[in-house]
Amino acid sequence: MSRSVADKVNKGISPEKFIEGMTKNKEAFQGWYDKFEWADNGDREFFESLKDRNDLRVLILMADWCGDVVRNIPVVFRALEAGDIPTEVLIMEENLDTMDQFLTMGGRSVPVVIVADAEGNVHGTWGPRPTYIQEPMVNFKKANPDREAADYQENLTATRQEIMRRYGEGTGYQALVVQELRALIESV
Repeated sequence: MSRSVADKVNKGISPEKFIEGMTKNKEAFQGWYDKFEWADNGDREFFESLKDRNDLRVLILMADWCGDVVRNIPVVFRALEAGDIPTEVLIMEENLDTMDQFLTMGGRSVPVVIVADAEGNVHGTWGPRPTYIQEPMVNFKKANPDREAADYQENLTATRQEIMRRYGEGTGYQALVVQELRALIESV
């Protein structure tokens, strides 16, 4: 079954309005945005080459309280800006109907970057974090299906620590976001 976000196109807010309206994590978000640098000129050239395409729309389900939004969306914004790709933000709590169409392993995880065409037909999604960084959570969910298990919280804490270790202190992870976003758009 093909998915559509036609009912949400032109109903979101601009990336600028999202940043202006942030009540949590604004400084950290802006910091990652300001630190962004292209790790690969080929990726920069790819995104810049998208300026002539009018068949792409991106909607991003997100919330300012989410650490993965703070880390990853500044990178997504910078890449999409390079290509002048129309981008709208859908605040998760205000768009639960859409959020529930784009669950991650059965749960509401943000961000979800939705790549669609001009009519709102969804061609693919990215998120909530790069595959390498998401891998510990995937493994945790498979190994810990019982949320009531005695060691569930302990295992979840260890998983979150591993995710943070994989993000690292610097901006190296940003290249992963760019590469995965590029691969998604190339497939459209």
